[in-house]
Amino acid sequence: MSSLSAPFLSPPAASTRRGWRRVTAAPITSAPAEVAVEEARLEARVEEREGYWVVKEKFREGINPQEKVKIEKEPMKLFMENGIEELSKLSMEEIDASKLTKDDVDVRLKWLGLFHRRKHQYGRFMMRLKLPNGVTTSEQTRYLASVIRKYGKDGCADVTTRQNWQIRGVVLGDVPEILKGLAGVGLTSLQSGMDNVRNPVGNPLAGIDPEEIVDTRPYNNLLSQFITGNSLGNPAFTNLPRKWNVCVIGSHDLYEHPHINDLAYMPATKNGRMGFNVLVGGFFSAKRCAEAVPLDAWVPEEDVVPLCGAVLEAYRDLGTRGNRQKCRMMWLIDELGLEGFRAEVVKRMPRQELERASPEDLVKKEWERRDYYGVHPQKQEGLSFVGVHIPVGRVQADEMDELARLADEYGTGELRLTVEQNIIIPNIQNSRLEALVKEPLFDKFSLEPPILMKGLVACTGNQFCGQAIIETKARALKVTEEVQQRVTVSRPVRMHWTGCPNTCGQVQVADIGFMGCMARDENKKPVEGVDVFLGGRIGSDSHLGDVYKKAVPCKDLVPLVVDILVQHFGAVPREREEEEEE
Repeated sequence: MSSLSAPFLSPPAASTRRGWRRVTAAPITSAPAEVAVEEARLEARVEEREGYWVVKEKFREGINPQEKVKIEKEPMKLFMENGIEELSKLSMEEIDASKLTKDDVDVRLKWLGLFHRRKHQYGRFMMRLKLPNGVTTSEQTRYLASVIRKYGKDGCADVTTRQNWQIRGVVLGDVPEILKGLAGVGLTSLQSGMDNVRNPVGNPLAGIDPEEIVDTRPYNNLLSQFITGNSLGNPAFTNLPRKWNVCVIGSHDLYEHPHINDLAYMPATKNGRMGFNVLVGGFFSAKRCAEAVPLDAWVPEEDVVPLCGAVLEAYRDLGTRGNRQKCRMMWLIDELGLEGFRAEVVKRMPRQELERASPEDLVKKEWERRDYYGVHPQKQEGLSFVGVHIPVGRVQADEMDELARLADEYGTGELRLTVEQNIIIPNIQNSRLEALVKEPLFDKFSLEPPILMKGLVACTGNQFCGQAIIETKARALKVTEEVQQRVTVSRPVRMHWTGCPNTCGQVQVADIGFMGCMARDENKKPVEGVDVFLGGRIGSDSHLGDVYKKAVPCKDLVPLVVDILVQHFGAVPREREEEEEE
């Protein structure tokens, strides 16, 4: 791994040929077909000006409002030119008096990981970090706890579905000091929102898993350093058409959910060399969800970062910037055809070369996904890790401090976050396990949660998020608790809740998904409801779920979920179970 580095890549000069070019495309569900691509379509839509990338004037017609906000003022200047210092001194009344500063607060600050909760917490912000591979330290955890503690009931933290921390309650005047504090403990929130690359995801058991294929931590660390310019800012990748997700796969379990990422690295060898096959284009949105497709490409491990740069540059240069619902990278792949998109990636590789995919895929297709809750042996003799269930990912300051204490006292001061919104404490001496499992914190954060709680995931919901239609976290827990009282389930069932069609809760990959909407009750009055999804799968046979029933009032969910569990997942009603036992 010492040969890996994170060079900053520049695309080769664009072709000046006119007319049309024919490329062979590989549509997702059909045999390769010939697609004609106008040569003019392959001209980059952006150019570099004074160190930042902007949309060229001739491509500005029909761009969306968010693109206009970026053109009016470069968001990264708030960080790279310290604009946050002056902005943080203004009152919210002063900020709202000017469109420029109002857009700073509501839009541009997202480049610094700050999301104004204008609708539900006016003047307060959620702050999203960058935590590559979900690895954090006790020192970092204590610092985050200290930040949210000062905000009282408005302050809390969430584990996200990208192995990340989000902290809540932040006020603008504190931001410069918080940014310095983050840097002091080796953290950043830079480039974590809006049209940027989100947190790189990897195996939460990386480096300790007896069954791991490859340790994903070095790759994700390099990717994060490359994308953020070592946390100093990298404008080459801060003006993407939309958000963009990346993951590196290290386990047969596919904990990383490769099929819903814009770029996924799948471990594979080729002629004795370690490397990765490549998937591209996976995403969720309000109007469309698509699984990632093979790019027919393989890179050696030293080219993980250059390939990421080439894919990002192709997307940045050529992606559309009109309707926000049609700006994700898969729309560009559809337009160019898979081979056409691949050709654009090749042009942006350092040597303009990209090998075809390897048949030596290292991920086992037949593999039962392992449960990481409770105590499990590590690959290191005499050590174990402990998987901790964090109900719907929500923690308070005192609980974060306690997690940090346990990591220090029993482990090596390290914590791992998972995409299911839970936490793993690694590197525990086996001789200390008996004492650890008796710690009072595990009365709330169970090491062996009830079977239906194990796979429960929920987005922020309308408690804090202005886009959410319904409350999710408390409701997810309440519905699950009531369902557990009515049925016995013999195997885990993954249930995901999301407050709106943006599907941050990833309902389409769940066994049962709940997407917030407005519904009507028996009196035709509008009430909070959900569209229910069924049949999502993760792993090598991944599949996105379909709508099972639309606009179900939330108050009617428990009997419906009970019926689904009985009909589709072999659950037994507790009344019948008790009768059989008599």
